[in-house]
Amino acid sequence: MLHFVRPKRPLSESRLALVTTGGVHLPGQPRFDIDDPAGDCSYREIPTDAENLTWTHAYHRPDEGSDLDAVFPLWTLRGLVSSGEIGALNHRHFSFMGAVHDTGPLSERTAPEVAGKLVEDGVDAVLLTPS
Repeated sequence: MLHFVRPKRPLSESRLALVTTGGVHLPGQPRFDIDDPAGDCSYREIPTDAENLTWTHAYHRPDEGSDLDAVFPLWTLRGLVSSGEIGALNHRHFSFMGAVHDTGPLSERTAPEVAGKLVEDGVDAVLLTPS
């Protein structure tokens, strides 16, 4: 069941986190398992100051010229913080692989774990970007 919650403060005063199903990760982190027929329900933490990112996804094979900011707009959000449109970015963001066919482990374990981390971090709003 989805719940709508009105924001407690304007975006310009809010801490925002980014969550994607685009399979984004740091080059040194393990790739998402695109060969698992049930789907990879794990996630990767992405620090706000990350510069080099890559992605692994079962149904999308980006080439080297792809604009990762279109899937994981970390650089755009940094600019919105600089211009005052967003209050602050959380120190970490989260990435999942969207091609998950058995969502049980995702809904029972990893999604609640990430939600708990977002609450622990004091995040006011989350931008969810699908792939």
